Amino acid sequence: GKHLQAYVDNLNKLLPGSGLESLKLEEIVCKAQGGVFNNAGQILNHNLYFTQFCKGGKALVDGALKAQIIKQWGSFEVFQAEFVAKGVGLFGSGWVWLSAKKDGELVITQEPGASNPITQGLKPLLTFDVWEHAYYLDFQNRRAAQLEALWQIIDWSIIEERYK
Repeated sequence: GKHLQAYVDNLNKLLPGSGLESLKLEEIVCKAQGGVFNNAGQILNHNLYFTQFCKGGKALVDGALKAQIIKQWGSFEVFQAEFVAKGVGLFGSGWVWLSAKKDGELVITQEPGASNPITQGLKPLLTFDVWEHAYYLDFQNRRAAQLEALWQIIDWSIIEERYK
């Protein structure tokens, strides 16, 4: 969309002379500050966001990710409720993430603005966009309703693959 293209255009203008030109996007996000960080972060966040959906969604099947969710939260429903609560509770604009630590433990984080859990050494798995532009046209100020609706289109095979 237009938002994502604007981030790409802005990053392409800001990168020359930054010393970060030859780095991968994830590396730029981890090393940059200011405008370069904001635009690179939003590109990474949106790329992970848009590639996790499919029409009708795909269920989370038995596997390592589901087992870890059950181990940590007791049930998928408890995990979902905590994830939505973190998304609703994030003040202002940003992202709510399910990420993995190096040992496979899962963590739900609130990332303000363009931030991404990769900057904390975490592996990002699943994200919901809680910037107003992501939900306002369809849900007005009902952020929780938008977050609940997104569960219906998650392709859990993508999230499971990211977890490996």
